[in-house]
Amino acid sequence: MTDISLPIPLTGTSPAEHVFPTLTQPQIERLASHGRVRQVRDGEVLIEAGDETVPFFVVRAGQIEMIQPSGAQEKIVARHGPGQFTGELNLLSGRRALMRARVSRAGEVIELSRETLRSIVQTDSELSEILMRAFILRRAELIEQHVGDVVLVGSNHSAGTLRIKEFLTRNGYPYTYVDLDPHDSHGFDAADIPIVICRGVTLKNPSNQEVADCIGFNAAIDPVHVRDVIIVGAGPSGLAAAVYAASEGLDVLVLESNSPGGQAASSSKIENYLGFPTGISGRELAAAAYSQAEKFGAQVMIGRDAKHLACDRKPFKIEIDNGQGIPARSVILATGAEYRKLSVDNLAQFEGAGVYYGATPVESQMCKGEDVVVVGGGNAAGQAAVFLAQTARRVLMLVRSEGLAESMSRYLIRRIEENPAIDLRTRTEIVGLEGADHLEHVRIRNLRTGKITTDDIKHVFVMTGAVPSTSWLEGCLALDANGFIKTGPDLTQEELATARWPLVRPPHLLETSLPGVFAVGDVRSGSVKRVASAVGEGSSIRCSMSDKSLW
Repeated sequence: MTDISLPIPLTGTSPAEHVFPTLTQPQIERLASHGRVRQVRDGEVLIEAGDETVPFFVVRAGQIEMIQPSGAQEKIVARHGPGQFTGELNLLSGRRALMRARVSRAGEVIELSRETLRSIVQTDSELSEILMRAFILRRAELIEQHVGDVVLVGSNHSAGTLRIKEFLTRNGYPYTYVDLDPHDSHGFDAADIPIVICRGVTLKNPSNQEVADCIGFNAAIDPVHVRDVIIVGAGPSGLAAAVYAASEGLDVLVLESNSPGGQAASSSKIENYLGFPTGISGRELAAAAYSQAEKFGAQVMIGRDAKHLACDRKPFKIEIDNGQGIPARSVILATGAEYRKLSVDNLAQFEGAGVYYGATPVESQMCKGEDVVVVGGGNAAGQAAVFLAQTARRVLMLVRSEGLAESMSRYLIRRIEENPAIDLRTRTEIVGLEGADHLEHVRIRNLRTGKITTDDIKHVFVMTGAVPSTSWLEGCLALDANGFIKTGPDLTQEELATARWPLVRPPHLLETSLPGVFAVGDVRSGSVKRVASAVGEGSSIRCSMSDKSLW
């Protein structure tokens, strides 16, 4: 009888047979034909936490324990018996092992390399479904149970703490959080907070890039290797482009400055995306797309900003914030847009400490039972207001216009109108923010009367649209008057002449004024600012890239 157990209890949302499935004999034999069958002895360590080269093991006889080391202590996370297998999402990404795998009962295993495993999930649909589902659900359980190798020590009143919480959460990385008593620093200097303890290293108030480097997000990525395509931005359009390009066999690298999902990841629930009648959170959609891209072999570099496009050479080269230049034969720009900010002098003082640009479960728990403000009249603002109204005492929704009809979907307008916790105030704006270490008061002006009132508000969510992230392109491409990238038929003959378009053919539909460089999603001039259209543009780019003139 198979020994199945999870010492750390399941959350109840995922059946044990999906998290820890037992393979059939034919399935085991198919895996054995691709790997190496070998004997293992009791106590043998097959994988050590932190290992960069991590094999995949299927148990034929005996038992393997998955262990979370903590100094001299150990915590048994799972046991795999005959027919079961090791691994979670880090196996696909090539990142370091989170746990130790040790034989607890001698027997026999099948050992496969990461590269062989990835080939199997791409070619064997039956095994792919079983393995991918197990890997995704196991990562979800690790996050839920805070089983990982990172400890975050901070305060909910610290903007830096919230920033790192969001960075780890949106990147799907498990961590343990220790909240400091605001009246007792436990010997830590205030300037050191937050503190991240990672693989035995202590980081004081680190940047997201420093956290990514410590965790080893990008350790398996070769920055010198010439890629078929580099995709800049891992929002819906960038991830769609990665999935389709990688599934066609192209060598794909995605550069993402923060975390997958872009602005869509901050949406608490997207209810008008095709195929999800009950809705899906932006973070869930992004996580699923991210796993899908990795399944097909795309690599994603996290925490790195694109700083310059060397467009006067082939292959192209994208310079990133650590000074490296990464070469590629073609480039897809999916950088999206940056949030517009409030015209308030001391805004920066409260960003992350009362002023937020996304409404996710992290923020909603911070303002439970309190009054909050949502600024904006688009769908993102409407989704945020409805989501926050579930936990907040009252949501003040401020819009400068006369109403919502011109900028918001009707279904969201109806929900806002019917929700007694949402107070819609038209023709209003924020003119002042007050507080010390955290936002405490908001000054609001009625644009009809000019009257200014001060409300006791500690949380403001700004959802007022965005501007394109194109400043780093430095004249390489033709832009419209607002800085969005022009593509295909929108490019005039004059613009093509100025750019010295070298080909007889005109630019493809999503191609920029530079052959081999494409733009998709919100950064593209004339794009429809919707998740579905961004995914459509990203997924159609492979057709244009099949043009041999690009290579």
